[in-house]
Amino acid sequence: MKIAIILGTRPEIIKMAPLIKIYQENRADFFLLHTGQHYSYQMDKVFFEQLKLPLPRYNIDVGSSSHAEQTGKMLIGIEKILLKEKPDVILVEGDTNSVLAGALAAVKLGIRVGHVESGLRSYDRTMPEELNRLLTDHLADYLFAPTPKAKDILLGEGIDEKKVFVTGNTIVDAVRQNLELAKSGKDVLSDLKLKPKQYFLVTLHRQENVDNAARFGSILLGLDMLAVRNKLPVVYPIHPRSRKMMDEFKLKPENLTLIEPADFLSFLQLESGARLILTDSGGVQEEACILGVPCVTLRDNTERPETLEVGANMLAGADAASILECVEVMLDKKDKWDNPFGDGKAAARIVKIITEAGNG
Repeated sequence: MKIAIILGTRPEIIKMAPLIKIYQENRADFFLLHTGQHYSYQMDKVFFEQLKLPLPRYNIDVGSSSHAEQTGKMLIGIEKILLKEKPDVILVEGDTNSVLAGALAAVKLGIRVGHVESGLRSYDRTMPEELNRLLTDHLADYLFAPTPKAKDILLGEGIDEKKVFVTGNTIVDAVRQNLELAKSGKDVLSDLKLKPKQYFLVTLHRQENVDNAARFGSILLGLDMLAVRNKLPVVYPIHPRSRKMMDEFKLKPENLTLIEPADFLSFLQLESGARLILTDSGGVQEEACILGVPCVTLRDNTERPETLEVGANMLAGADAASILECVEVMLDKKDKWDNPFGDGKAAARIVKIITEAGNG
């Protein structure tokens, strides 16, 4: 059985890394196809190096463009490679344009599709990610749901239960495998003159936040006020898209510590050492929950409701006052929560399911 693993962004590389390592160890017939959706060294290649992964056999290098143009270029490029390599199954992860393009190209060629982290829903169709995950789930042959709630969502949409498998989330595998490695490497906190549990960490990059001047400005105001009120650094590894829009809108936060995007191991250190994390990233909501760090989500909805249910996370939206209120509530939390995303063996389960399906 030949497996194609299609990747495009930093979170996909991180979450697929545990699967790739198992296939490497088993000397399986597989290859990596990179769409180039994330294309800078800090956003991409450094993750392959740090996680000791093989470099992709193919890179389409699509770069940044409109959703339609980017997805179209990916479809054309992926189809050519799939026709050449003729894999039996492709694996995609998450909700990016790379995921949808990979699934669509494969299914039109009669190649089976496995969707890792299926069944997530924000129920907000203004989000491109929501459309990508929804369409991919309904194209896929194997749907690897991270939680029972995600499985219930898929069954509620009429997907055949025989296609759905609750595996846990591979981010638990990735965090557990790499946390000690992160702590044994360079000391990022010392480099930035930060003390454990005496700073806030921010990630903010989603289109609905940073492409809207009023919304982006309101969030940055809340973060500025947070730094002043708590007399603690607010550290923001700024995504290239966010920096571009900040400059375009002439937004100049005065009290934030802006740093370059962090590699995975450095970011794990920053996450685990933070007093609290503020984010609009789905993956960071999960990572904060797994690491036991309180989280405030800078969105009006989340496709990770499990983090809300266990008390690890609150939705603040973009209003500055709401952000401050949610932070105060989460800082007062004394109780720890149970990790709802599994036991760190999701990748092994997924590989086993794919292998048994191929042998069946």
